Amino acid sequence: MRIGLLTDGGYPYATGESRLWCDRLVRGLPQHEFDLFALSRSAHQEAQGWVQLPYQVSRVRTAPLWTPEDGTLRGSGERGLLARLVTGGEQSYGRRDRKRFTEHFTTLATAVCIPDRAGTEAGEGPGAELFTTGLYGLAELARERGGLHLALRSETTVRILEAATRAHGTGRTVRSATVPDHLAFAAELERALRPLSLDWYDQESLGAVDLCHAASGGAAALPGLLAKRFFGVPLLVTEHGVPLRAHYLAAASGTPYGAPVRALLAAFHGRLATEIYRQAALVTPGNTHVRRWQQRCGADPARQRTVYPGMAAERFGPVGEDAERLGAAGEGAESDGPDTLVWVGRIEPAKDLIALLHAFAEVRRARPDARLRIFGAPAEGDEATTYLAHCTALAAQLFPDEATGAHTEGSSPVTFEEIGGPEIPDLAEAYGAGGVIVLSSTVEGFPVSLVEAMFCGRATVSTDVGAVVEVIGGTGLVVPPRNPKALGDACVALLRDPERRARLGAAARARALELFTVEQNLAAFRGIYLELMSHTPVRRDADTVDAHGDPLPFATPPEAHLLGHWTQPGAHLRPPEDPEGPAAAPSWAAASGARLPDWPGEPEPEHTREPEPEGVCAVAAAPAGDGDA
Repeated sequence: MRIGLLTDGGYPYATGESRLWCDRLVRGLPQHEFDLFALSRSAHQEAQGWVQLPYQVSRVRTAPLWTPEDGTLRGSGERGLLARLVTGGEQSYGRRDRKRFTEHFTTLATAVCIPDRAGTEAGEGPGAELFTTGLYGLAELARERGGLHLALRSETTVRILEAATRAHGTGRTVRSATVPDHLAFAAELERALRPLSLDWYDQESLGAVDLCHAASGGAAALPGLLAKRFFGVPLLVTEHGVPLRAHYLAAASGTPYGAPVRALLAAFHGRLATEIYRQAALVTPGNTHVRRWQQRCGADPARQRTVYPGMAAERFGPVGEDAERLGAAGEGAESDGPDTLVWVGRIEPAKDLIALLHAFAEVRRARPDARLRIFGAPAEGDEATTYLAHCTALAAQLFPDEATGAHTEGSSPVTFEEIGGPEIPDLAEAYGAGGVIVLSSTVEGFPVSLVEAMFCGRATVSTDVGAVVEVIGGTGLVVPPRNPKALGDACVALLRDPERRARLGAAARARALELFTVEQNLAAFRGIYLELMSHTPVRRDADTVDAHGDPLPFATPPEAHLLGHWTQPGAHLRPPEDPEGPAAAPSWAAASGARLPDWPGEPEPEHTREPEPEGVCAVAAAPAGDGDA
């Protein structure tokens, strides 16, 4: 099977989201062939290069979703070449094409600016139909006449947005948009719709795959939507997070845009998510938390299937096995003492380390010998760096250095450490250093650190956010977020009861090995690929369907994917032979006038041999164009 894997800011680049998951998927399904269609997020990401690709990847197509300061589009190849491919050569539209653009963009802008009536199900109101009409109209225009870059950055676009925001039925926030707001939204919209202008929509690119698998929603799924629209290729969408939810969180955390722009962007992403879920043959959320968000955006529960992201359990195996062995013997498995709490993750405001430090103050009142070890580094950005400095200062204020005697050096019970030093060489050792693993987040999607702690056989105390309850499943303690008193009391309860810690740790490890391994993830998608193809009509020649138009099983053999006349219909599809006429020559017989071998094993003459077909090897050996590999 030939899979078109669609990514946004991730695989095959060395940095980005879902990189490890995509690599494990491709390597774990060697029976399938993968074509990668990747969107890059920045020049820095492209400069980091690609990961080493396995042999299952036959082709890679890339395109940028970023705009340099000079306003032109370029990729990792020759300056300006990828820009011409992406934008159709920067050609401006003629009068007829401008009329088409105005019509389709007006329809799209109307759907974004005017909300549906209260009580209308997602995807059911007139706005959803207007959005799809405008979106696919712009896609067809871009496919026929070139890119939309100039048109979406034109004065016409701003005027259409201004008229749409002031139309009857728009909300108060959208109606208050000013000209700078229209310009900002037009720029963001052009960036979001950039996949419509790619040169991926032909029979040799997305039209040649059997299934499109988008590794996320949003921009990554847009090429899959158009592949289904133009070629009937089924679309599978996997989401470990929800782009619409991420947009809401980014807006709440403070963006340079005002309320009107944020409202317009939320409306656009909501409409796009609804259309993606409506057209997808199957949607695979990474957890129930994501599943509920998808249903809120219009996903059909009958076409949803939760598939947990697979994680490598082998790296945590030694620590987890030691925990099981020592727990069965009634001994503590903690390398740094049973009264040590451990936190692991990226240091940023959403992790709420301030609440954790105040909770640890409650723990110290009940357990004076308790320690807190924080393993992590600040996330990218000045805000995270400032937050780390604030947490360090608060820890020094709450827990000054203490000495056990008059001649000993004082030390703080709270330490901020990084993984990779001589004491903690790897991640598994960090989890093994504590008796209880703590998660104090106020915002969380799929809690990776909790799963890693479960692989290590550790008891956990977590806040009730995101998919925490679903992941823990009764093998740890859960408290409300932003409640240091409850968090501290739960930690004290586990520190005082080593037998309970051991029971919860063993149950957590068994649950993680059952649900969150790479093997279960690969088995799920192996079955999903076959299931989707079994329900998908054959999109090839007429001899692959019966008299009623239904697909014939095994009518197209695997060899038919190779270029050249390698196969022909089976005997049950051939027309009956005339019994009185001459016998038909077999398909492998030489052409008229060509000499056949005189005896078995004699090589046929050079002039009768067919040229070598252009297949995977030929593609790999050919000179790579811009964006191809």
